[in-house]
Parts: sequence; C-alpha cells; structure tokens
Amino acid sequence: MIEVLAPLPVLLPLLGAAGALLVSGHPTFQRTLSVTVLSAVLAVSVVLLLVADAEGASSVSVGGWPVPLGIVLVVDRLSALMLVVASTVALGVLVFAVGQGAADGSEETPLSIFHPTFLVLVAGVGNAFLAGDLFNLYVGFEILLMASYVLLTLGGTAARIRGGITYVVVSLTSSLVFLAAIGLVYAATGTVNMAQLAVRLGELPEGTQVLLQSMLLIAFGIKAAVFPLSAWLPDSYPTAPAPVTAVFAGLLTKVGVYAIIRTQTLLFPGGALDDVLMWAALATMLIGILGAVAQSDLRRMLSFTLVSHIGYMVFGIALGTAAGLAGAVFYVAHHIAIQTTLFLVAGLVERQGGTTSVNRLGGMARRSPLLAVLFFVPAMNLAGIPPLSGFIGKLGLLQAGVAEGSAAAFTLVAGGVVTSLLTLLAVARVWTRAFWRSPSQAPAEDTAAAAAAAAAATLRPRATGDGAASSDGEASPDGGARTALQEAWRRHTAVATATEPDLPPAAGAVRALRPLPGTMVGATAALVTLTVALTGLAGPLYGLADRAATDLVDRTPYVSSVFGTEEVP
Repeated sequence: MIEVLAPLPVLLPLLGAAGALLVSGHPTFQRTLSVTVLSAVLAVSVVLLLVADAEGASSVSVGGWPVPLGIVLVVDRLSALMLVVASTVALGVLVFAVGQGAADGSEETPLSIFHPTFLVLVAGVGNAFLAGDLFNLYVGFEILLMASYVLLTLGGTAARIRGGITYVVVSLTSSLVFLAAIGLVYAATGTVNMAQLAVRLGELPEGTQVLLQSMLLIAFGIKAAVFPLSAWLPDSYPTAPAPVTAVFAGLLTKVGVYAIIRTQTLLFPGGALDDVLMWAALATMLIGILGAVAQSDLRRMLSFTLVSHIGYMVFGIALGTAAGLAGAVFYVAHHIAIQTTLFLVAGLVERQGGTTSVNRLGGMARRSPLLAVLFFVPAMNLAGIPPLSGFIGKLGLLQAGVAEGSAAAFTLVAGGVVTSLLTLLAVARVWTRAFWRSPSQAPAEDTAAAAAAAAAATLRPRATGDGAASSDGEASPDGGARTALQEAWRRHTAVATATEPDLPPAAGAVRALRPLPGTMVGATAALVTLTVALTGLAGPLYGLADRAATDLVDRTPYVSSVFGTEEVP
C-alpha cells in the first residue's frame, strides 16, 4: 500500500496544477478540481499516518532504482503527521480563497495563476516532508520558492513586489548555502541519501562534521526564520493577500523547522551545536515577541509572533531529548493550525474594518460577534491559555527543559514563560483596541486624520474665481506652485493607498468595506474548530508526537526502512 500511496501527496497536486491550467477558462471547474485534489491529498495523508503509526517507517524507491542511487521517499510518523496537518490547513486556505474569489472576482487571487501555483506549492511541501535524500529535499525547497514568489506578488502592487524581491533574495541565498552544503556532504561521504549519511557522517573528523552541520543549520535557519536570520519575514508576509499570507505563515517556515529536526536527529545526533541552538531559540523567542508588542498592525504583529514561536520549536530540538523533541513535534503541528487561522482572521478583519491597523479599528465585537469569537479563540490558544493546545505544547517543552537541568535549559524555560506572557499582552492589545472599545473611541478623527483632511482641502483644486487652479487646468496666480503641490498630493495619496491601507479615511487610503462571504467565514470557522479539536485530541496527538520523537532519537527505524535488514553500505 505504501508503494502506491507515498508518491501521491506530491504527484496529485502536480497533476492537479496541470489540470487547473487546462481548465483556466472555466472558473467553476478549476475551483472544483483544486478542492477535490487537496481533499484527496488529505485522505491519502491520513491513511499514510495510520499505516506509519501502526507499522512504523517505510520507504519507496521511485522508479524502481536501487537504494541509494534513486530517489527515496520515506514515510514515518513525523513526515506523515506533517503531511496531515499541512494538507488540512492548505485545504482550509483554498476554500477561503475560493470564497474570496467568488465574492470579489480575481483581483486578489486570479484564477488562472492562483490555483495552479497553490497546488504546486502544496506539492513542494509534500516533497520536502517525504524526501529521503538531501538533494530531493533541496528540490522541494526550490519548488516552494518558485511557487511562493508567484503567490507573494499577486496583484503586482509596489509593496508586494518589494516584499517578493526581499523574500526571493533571502530564499535564494539560503538555497545557495544549502546547495553548497550538499556538495560538501557528497564530497566527504560519497552520498546524499540521509539513511546512508546517518552512518557515514559519524566516521568523519569532528571539525568536518561541525562545518557541514553549521552550513545546513544556516540554510534551514533562514527558511525557518530563526534569529538572527529572521529579519526578512515581517517585511515580506504582510504584503500578500490573506490566503497567501496564511499558508505562508502556517507552512513555509515549518518546512524549515522540519528540515532542522530531521537533519539534527538523523545526521548529527551528537549535539555539537545544541548550545548554539539553545541561545538562538532564546533570542528568537524574545526578540520576536518584543517586535510583536511594538506593532500596531495586526498582520505585522502576527508575523512577529510567528518568528517568536519558532523559538519554542528550536528549543525542543536543541534539548535533543525524546521529551524535548516530542514537545517540538506537537508544537509544530499546533502552530501550523493556529498561525494559519489567525492570518485568515486578519483577512476577515481587514475586510470588515477596512484596515488591519488596530489604531483605526474599533467596535469589531459589536459589529461582528462571530468574527470576534473567531479571533479570540485562536489568539488565546497562541498565548497558551489553559487548557488549550498552546498551553499543553508549551508545558511539555518547559517540562523537558526542567528535566534536562542545565543552566541554559533553565534560562530557556524562563524565556519561554516571558514570551508566553508577552504574547498574551500582544493579542490582548489587539482585542481591547480593535474589538472591545467602542467605535467612537477609535482615533478616526485624530490629529493625523485632521492634518490629512486639512492638507486635502488645501490642495484640492478650487473654482477659478478665487485665483486657484481650476479643474480644467486654468492657471493660478501663484504660478505652477499650487499645481505642483496638487500633483504631489495626488501622487502621495495614490502611493499611500497602495502601500498603507491603514491610513485614515481623510487621506483617502482606506479600502471600501466589504461584507463577509459565508464561504470565507465558514473556512475560517472550520480551522478555528480544528484548533479547538487539537485540545480535545491533545492526549492522542501528544502520544503520537512522543512515539515520533522516540523514533527520531533511535534513528534505527528510519535507516531500516530504507535499507531493510541489510548492512548500510
């Protein structure tokens, strides 16, 4: 069964992308095809998880090539769990995008581009999770890069192009480091098969191992947004359409985290750089959450919390124990769902309130009680309020840190507690300002708005009777000065509208308010329900994470799944 099912999480989205291109002239067919393909991927992923949990790790040699010459896809508890969570949130985001496209047309998510590219992105994620060798993992990352750059720049606005350029430059840099590391690994060991590397890397001199490990950590640290390699993320993600930002926040950084987990446990189990990872985790948590507290825009705040909570996952990896890895695996699954949901909610907030700036919002709870609930539940989960899954994941990581007992571990435990409290502060500020306060208290007529209104009134063309420039272009007594000012103001408001959607209404930069379509609300509500279900299913899910962590520490199940009972060459 595994031989048939394992390639499908990669193959089905690629075939679906080709089909979506062929039916691009028929929007209904394209939407139906995309949703059907992702539903099939989810069903296959669930079966793979059940089989992996019951029977252990297994592998498939694509094309029938002997190991390690050919491409190997490995399905174990970790990769299967990641596939299930990733395909679930991807399906939810796609349904959200379908609802948005049906309501607004193709302005934000053009059908001919969005659906095929989105499916290619899902194929890249699946390939990265299943890759049994470093080069195939690199191919998965490159598929992600190609698709994500297209999605990030949808609409072609200046802000999106700028964010896309930043993202692609950083991603290419990471890819170059990764490719160089693969070349060095092959030169040192003669293979890129990870099961074979698990044996051969241990035979290299310690200095060579540290060099290779460092290069791989740098490459994956950039992709996972681990500090100090995370500065690119808050400037790139918030510019994209809501569905794109949501799937990026939920999946792309977690693929980097998955790569760190896989290589650290399988290839470099000695823990030579565990102390470095611990301090990187602490810095990621604290600096990320301090950035979140300082933000007044909902999307940027969520982007900084995304960076911050990557630190929890790196904390569990750095501990290197089964308990730490179990906490990290559980927290990855939890965070994929939570972060995706919150970015979809941010898209609904922008649609309902016209902006994501909390300084311009007010009365959202009274205007849309359902939207308030959809924000409040995952926000509290992100902050780790008992008994939600965020609290369970953080508690598991903190207990693992205490059990490890070193000074660095205790420091990270304290940092984790502080980060959780500051996360609560950040989301509470959004709640009190955007949802709880009355609209009359929102500074819609504050000093900035008044100044903008005054400037608009001053520079607006007036009737020719008072000597000002007329609307048909008559000259004014002060020559071209007023005309130049008018043109400058026109350009300013045009740029502001494109790049600053949270400017006050007087500046002409707030988008027209739009209703909340049922499909978009339904998809978001389904993901909120999923985040609550993670709490109800926390026991079985944590048990699965614990079994996955035991396999990661042991390494034997992974290696045996590729080479069987034969001695590793």
